[in-house]
Amino acid sequence: MADHYYTNDPSSKRDPKSWEFVLRGETFRFTSDHGVFSKGGVDFGSRLLIEAFVEPDVPGAILDVGCGYGPMGISLAKATGRDAKLVDVNERALELAAENAHANGVSVTTGVSDGYVGVGDETFAAIVTNPPIRAGKAVVHRILREAYDHLVVGGTLWVVIQKKQGGPSAKKLMEEVFGSCETVTRDKGYSIFKSIRS
Repeated sequence: MADHYYTNDPSSKRDPKSWEFVLRGETFRFTSDHGVFSKGGVDFGSRLLIEAFVEPDVPGAILDVGCGYGPMGISLAKATGRDAKLVDVNERALELAAENAHANGVSVTTGVSDGYVGVGDETFAAIVTNPPIRAGKAVVHRILREAYDHLVVGGTLWVVIQKKQGGPSAKKLMEEVFGSCETVTRDKGYSIFKSIRS
């Protein structure tokens, strides 16, 4: 079976690609590779979330769950000046995320984590995720459900998901867990959902 991005240690041959991309008015240079989500550029869903993101009203760091090579966590850390932690199950992705942060002059923390397993009892002001759809609905819903316990009161969960890949059920789950879920924006079949821990 071929590797996909939800793999701890991809065996696919390395063939890194680099490009420049403007996010929130800043030009970033990113490198991605085989075995990592979105090899050729910043994917549309991540871009939509990055541009839609609004800082929470509470102090604290940002957690990017399933960070891949790091575009969301890195760009939001730079835009907000907040600390950011980037976690992923994929070790190749994390290596790239650390390299990309350094290349763009952004200080972040990275760590191997299946969902929140590697996060311990840390809490955050914001959690952002472009969840690993190919890992299956159970994994995606676990990331959304368990976000609640890793947010401070007033902290926000931001999710990008396509309608055809489970958007309605994700929104329903967020409403159940958080009490409400706002659709911040929609474009090309993608929705940005936001819930606040009360």
